[in-house]
Amino acid sequence: MTTPPTVGSLVSARGRDWVVLPESAPDMLVLRPLGGADDDIAAVFPDFEKVTSAEFAPPAATDLGDAHAAGLLRSALRIGFRSGAGPFRSLAGIAVDPRAYQLVPLMMALRQKTVRMLISDDVGIGKTIEAGLIASELLAQGGAKKLAVLCSPALAEQWQQELRTKFGIDAELVLASTVSRLERGLDLGQSLFDRHPHVVVSTDFIKSTRHRDDFVRHCPDLVIVDEAHTCVAADENSSTQNQLRYELLRRIADPKADRHLLLVTATPHSGKESAFRNLLGLVRPELAEVDLGSEEGRRLLAAHFVHRKRADVRQFLTVNDGLADDSLAEETSFPSDRYFKDETYKLSPAYQALLDDAIAYARERVTAAGDRGRRETRIAWWSAIALLRSLVSSPRAAAQTLRTRSAAAKATTAEEADRLGAPLTSDSSENDALEGLDVAPGAEIAEITGTGAEIAKTGKGDARLAELADRAARLEGTADDLKLAALVRHLKKLLDEGYHPIVFCRYIPTAEYVAEHLDGKLGKKTVVRAVTGTLSPQQRLQRIEELADEAGDDSAARRVLIATDCLSEGVNLQHHFDAVVHYDLAWNPTRHDQREGRVDRYGQKRDIVKIITLWGSDNGIDGKVLEVLIKKHRQIRKDLGISVSVPDAASSGVTDAIVEWVLMRDRQRGQETLFGLEELGAIDDRAAELETEWKSAAEREKTSRSRFAQRSIHPEEVAREVAAIRDTLGRSAETRDFVRHSLSALDGVLRDDASGAGDFTAEVSGAPAGLRDVLAPVLGGDAVELGRPVPFRTTAAVARGEAALVRTDPVVGALAGYVLNAALDAKAEGPRPARRCGVIRTNAVGDRTTLLLVRYRFHLTLPSRSGERELVAEDARLLAFEGSPANAVWLPAEKALGLLDATADENTAPAFGERTMSRVLDGLPATKARLEAYGEELADELLASHRRVRSASGEIVRGVDVTAQKPADILGVYVYLPASGAVTPTPAATVAVAGGAA
Repeated sequence: MTTPPTVGSLVSARGRDWVVLPESAPDMLVLRPLGGADDDIAAVFPDFEKVTSAEFAPPAATDLGDAHAAGLLRSALRIGFRSGAGPFRSLAGIAVDPRAYQLVPLMMALRQKTVRMLISDDVGIGKTIEAGLIASELLAQGGAKKLAVLCSPALAEQWQQELRTKFGIDAELVLASTVSRLERGLDLGQSLFDRHPHVVVSTDFIKSTRHRDDFVRHCPDLVIVDEAHTCVAADENSSTQNQLRYELLRRIADPKADRHLLLVTATPHSGKESAFRNLLGLVRPELAEVDLGSEEGRRLLAAHFVHRKRADVRQFLTVNDGLADDSLAEETSFPSDRYFKDETYKLSPAYQALLDDAIAYARERVTAAGDRGRRETRIAWWSAIALLRSLVSSPRAAAQTLRTRSAAAKATTAEEADRLGAPLTSDSSENDALEGLDVAPGAEIAEITGTGAEIAKTGKGDARLAELADRAARLEGTADDLKLAALVRHLKKLLDEGYHPIVFCRYIPTAEYVAEHLDGKLGKKTVVRAVTGTLSPQQRLQRIEELADEAGDDSAARRVLIATDCLSEGVNLQHHFDAVVHYDLAWNPTRHDQREGRVDRYGQKRDIVKIITLWGSDNGIDGKVLEVLIKKHRQIRKDLGISVSVPDAASSGVTDAIVEWVLMRDRQRGQETLFGLEELGAIDDRAAELETEWKSAAEREKTSRSRFAQRSIHPEEVAREVAAIRDTLGRSAETRDFVRHSLSALDGVLRDDASGAGDFTAEVSGAPAGLRDVLAPVLGGDAVELGRPVPFRTTAAVARGEAALVRTDPVVGALAGYVLNAALDAKAEGPRPARRCGVIRTNAVGDRTTLLLVRYRFHLTLPSRSGERELVAEDARLLAFEGSPANAVWLPAEKALGLLDATADENTAPAFGERTMSRVLDGLPATKARLEAYGEELADELLASHRRVRSASGEIVRGVDVTAQKPADILGVYVYLPASGAVTPTPAATVAVAGGAA
């Protein structure tokens, strides 16, 4: 080729047509396949490979399709778009269909030159998706070049998977377990953060001074911080870990670095004003001091803070949001409620005797330690709590605790004893890292080895503790452990009702014990598995998937997962489970809320999530914890619609008072003096203090929700952009109809779901080999070749092995690609649902009407912080005219769109259809001026849209430019002729049209 091609033009090379991209040079062309994705971009050297100018070939008059052909081709084209021309560049290429409300943080971000956001939507709304949308958009537009996600090590692999599968971002894991391998691959003097542009980093690993400085020096220009509330220090008394994380974030957020920063947390406030202010100060320093009660302060905060609960977004873009009608209304199917049921059990006589003896022993130790000093008192205190909690949990946890040395025993001071003992025995919200906290705590100062008799003989260790451990071990099983027996009873009832429950335990030995004793006791088709902190985060997810696979698709099969709190944060389990059993009461009700939030979230198919809480009526602890903490937390959540964290200090005061009462009460044989007035009064006084402080925190949270409600983006603005997106990329109904029609035409066997929700299954083993080949990588060979029905769901949140009826689902994308390629290749074998031409006789028109499916290409210039970026994007539009091409009367867009619903009401002879189509095709050059003018109109609309979403930043708006590439491609031509008028439509007539294609 003698003259270098212009950007956006078509060239032919390597046997296919390509679009020339802006990165091209005279000696090297950067090309993207026509209609292809960025992953298909290739470099071609004209000096070594043949490159010729290309024009899109016109349709053939002999290749006629039926009444559905136009709609199917248009849908296949739109679904396949991965380089949209609208202001949200990334939406066409990501594998997730965002809810309309999830676009709000993205629109807020695009109005900032340097993006600083605190995303604090409620649990289960989709903060990860919202952060991912912003990240993918900044990377797509060139506003950012590298990405780092800071999160807990337990969630790192999940973040990596979410970024890769949903947003096409390949990120490297930087963890304590991977850093050595990564560093071995570096060049001399190279930082791994320069080597790998996108990383997911363990906050706990990178916060240390050894690694922090290198990360800050080479930190990417876009950082997402997950669970950001764990990275701020409320005051100088905050934990050392919090202080280190806060120092890391403070340096990352330095305004001089001009770095994009997204802070993600469901609990930004938690009743601690100083921590909240420090969090805001990371977003923008002025927010740490500004009066948030003033109009100026609220306006400043509104630009950076999004804070919504489920009720705010359950129904969005309705007349209640100030819109004129509900045409764009979107309902998000969160579970409507949680059904709570508290089930009690009593200890067996043998278990009660063990508990009484253990309490007596602990009481003696705490009393004796009081005479030896404060350090000894605190060690004895934490040992006593460990003993009580493990005994209430399970016999196996009790035995292990009685044989294990207390973590606090090695402390040299009382303060160190508190620091070592508290995390393993309490459930404070300050214990932000759940890793390692599900191990059974120790109760002895020295490690116990051997039985009680052996220790008594040697004199080494505490024979009394060892004897208690032996007794605990003998209580395993439903005969003496009536808590386990109660669990079996309640699980059987849940399973009979069709539920798949998760049973949460406090300690690893308890979870393993429960799983071991449940196996085989819940029915032949019930699969029971345990997931605890003994597994790595990746192994936990694998175990869950193995459980789901083993249970299979049999409607009678049931799944039961036994887990510790290693799964209570960050892991999404709503696709496999729909009920929660609290086998062990947490001493912090926030932990219960976290557990329940694993299944009570977007994508849960049940409207009501069932929650069962087991508690012991006679162990002295559970009843008070349930009454003072758990039930009050539920009531506050019900009143506000959100969870409010329990104030830690006041909560600890209550649990301490309960433990003191349990230790000091007289339970001698024949006596039942449950409460001394003084001890009872202490519990009630501390409970009253807690309630007062908790109510105060709830009121602050309520005020915060009202004062800081998202108001920087009006629903009308969202509606306008949502309408534009749907006009370009399609609506959900279009995708659903496309999948159904295409699979049916391609010999798939479809069966509607009995629920009537629009779901269906498709069996594709009889489909053409080409379709099976493209579906196998995304569905799995077994599903395709062995005829396993594939569930298609109307919700975007689907489980593994299911397909969502949204354009970004991989299965839908593969189907669209096959239909489009078959339509463009007239020689393709097998059924071809979409065709480029059609002649249809219909009662829908009164005059001859021609529908054109036109593909436009646009050259975009988008300014960013790093300079201008040039892009080429595509769009597909329908245009229609009455009469001949030379004397065309062009119709409004809505009438053109309406032709897709026209049915064939009368047969058309094939020969007549070919002659008619030939005449129309011969006259199409006369429409060139109109098509080009319409392309200019679209370019102007796109330019206005790009400027609109960036309206708050003048620097970003200036320099935006959109031009239409000429000529446009005519992909499809469909002629609609008036029916004779007297013909009554028949089933045959509605599908038999020119060419005989069904």
